[in-house]
Amino acid sequence: MTWFSLPPALAARTDRIALRDPALISDLHLNAAQPATRAAFVRFCAELAPQHAELVILGDLFEFWAGDDDPDTVGRDVAGALAQLAQRGVRVYLMHGNRDLLLGSAFCARAGARLLADPTLALVDGRAVLLTHGDAYCTRDVDYMKFRRKARGALFQKLFLTRPLARRRALIGQARATSEAAKAAKAMQIMDVTPAEVEQAMANAGVHTLIHGHTHRPGRYPHVVGGHAVTRWVLPDWNLDTAPPRGGYLRLRDGDWELADLAA
Repeated sequence: MTWFSLPPALAARTDRIALRDPALISDLHLNAAQPATRAAFVRFCAELAPQHAELVILGDLFEFWAGDDDPDTVGRDVAGALAQLAQRGVRVYLMHGNRDLLLGSAFCARAGARLLADPTLALVDGRAVLLTHGDAYCTRDVDYMKFRRKARGALFQKLFLTRPLARRRALIGQARATSEAAKAAKAMQIMDVTPAEVEQAMANAGVHTLIHGHTHRPGRYPHVVGGHAVTRWVLPDWNLDTAPPRGGYLRLRDGDWELADLAA
C-alpha cells in the first residue's frame, strides 16, 4: 500500500506518519485525585517508553483540560515528563480524546509532542494501521454523538476559550457530572463502538489493523472486511489508584502486536 491509494475524502482529513517501534497508550485520565496513576505515567516515560522509538497517545491523557493557559500542576508535570522523553530521542505523538479536546499547540510545544488528527494513518513496519481515539465509532450513543459534533467544532472551542479560566473549569465539571449520570442509565453496548462503523473506516483506509482507546474494553477484536479477517486493538485505560489496579500499553513484539500489562 502507498499513501496515494487513500480515497481523496479520507486523505483530506487524515494525518500520515511512519512509525518504527511504537508504544501506544490512551485513557490515562490523569488528574490530581489519582497520584499513583500520575506516578506510574512518569515512571513509564522514564523507564519503559525510552525503549521504543515513538510514544503515541491516542487521547484522554487527562481527565479534563480547560486550556493551555491553565497553570494546573498535573499538566505541568506531564508536559515535563514528555519533554524529557522527547529529549532522549523518542518521538512523542498526541491525539485528542473526548476529555482533553482543548489541548493545543502551547502544551505540545512544552511537551515536545506533535498533535495528530483523528484518525491518523500510520505506516508501522511496512504495514498500514489506522489510529484513532475511537469515540467517532460509538454511533449508537446518539446523545453523545450530538455532543461530540458540537464540542469538536472550531467556533465552539474558540468561544469557550474566551471565557475566564475559573468559568471554564466550572463548566467542564458540570459537563462531566452530567456525562457520568447519563452513562449510568445507558446499556454498555450503546457506549461501545458500532462494528459496522469500524469496518467501514478500515475499508475506506485500506487497512487490516485499527487501534483505538475510549471504550475501556482492552483486547484484540476480530472483524471481517471485504471477506478478509482484520483486527481491532483496544488500548487499556489506566487507574493505578484503585483495586485491582489497571493500565498497560500496546507494543510490537517479534513483528506482532502485544498488550503489555503495567499492573501485573
